[in-house]
Amino acid sequence: MAKNTTNNKKQNNNSIKIISVNKKARFNYEINDVYEAGIVLEGSEVKSIRAGHISLIESFVFIRNNEVFLKNAYIKPYENSSAYTPDSKRTRKLLLKKQEILKLKHKLDAMGYTIIPLKVYIKNNLVKIEIGLGKGKKLYDKRETIKKRTIERDIARHINT
Repeated sequence: MAKNTTNNKKQNNNSIKIISVNKKARFNYEINDVYEAGIVLEGSEVKSIRAGHISLIESFVFIRNNEVFLKNAYIKPYENSSAYTPDSKRTRKLLLKKQEILKLKHKLDAMGYTIIPLKVYIKNNLVKIEIGLGKGKKLYDKRETIKKRTIERDIARHINT
């Protein structure tokens, strides 16, 4: 008798492979809400992202005409592509539900929040981006974060020894 392998396939489809993380985002901003969005990509950009050639440094998200866009995200041109290679720092459209977009727009206008890209990952063979809604930290907040991190490192060192 043959084994039923449909259960194994379902488990593998839900796997998430993290491609890139914006480490400075959590340091510079206090993130309140997190959203998952799809990205509109062209040509060989998917292959380049799967290879890990994406950087979220200095990238940001903005809303124009009730559409969400990602600006300044660098995707290295795929080396094995032939004719068409899109601009590596072009503006890319993000795919969110209409209610999520309206909620983000309201919080941006009324409460002074910022939308920051946090990480890019592959989920169910689709490239997704996690964006966060947050406010910028003050200098003393950043110092507190550094202090907490060093205390946790010291505690971990003392426990290991």
